[in-house]
Amino acid sequence: MTVARILAEKGTTVATVSPDKTLGDVIHTLAEQRIGALVVAHPDGTVAGVVSERDIMRALARLGAATFDAPVSDHMTTHVTTCNRSATIEDVMELMTNGRFRHVPVCEDGRLVGIVSIGDVVARRIATVEAEHQALREYITTA
Repeated sequence: MTVARILAEKGTTVATVSPDKTLGDVIHTLAEQRIGALVVAHPDGTVAGVVSERDIMRALARLGAATFDAPVSDHMTTHVTTCNRSATIEDVMELMTNGRFRHVPVCEDGRLVGIVSIGDVVARRIATVEAEHQALREYITTA
């Protein structure tokens, strides 16, 4: 299965924030949308970074209450690993495991076109394994 298929199933809507917003704004958006990260994007759709719950926790540990007024650009992850639509689930799992992150923005021609989370990958991987298991059971019972 490819990222293109995951995006076709789940949609291409990505929660984003501009670099000049505050971490307080980010916290409210994360809570409202019940998500764990936002892509920090420029108006032209290019990715500037990702801000996650982990980034916010690190900022809280350093700054305390001042974190809420801090700009996203000061605390976001700027070295963002992305993939394209042709990447496989296995490719994305390897990126997430090696990089120790749970969200991978999907970009085409330098522009954000979607996002894949660890939940998306795990759900599709489980579905694939279950389908293989069912095919094996059917093969065994008809053999």
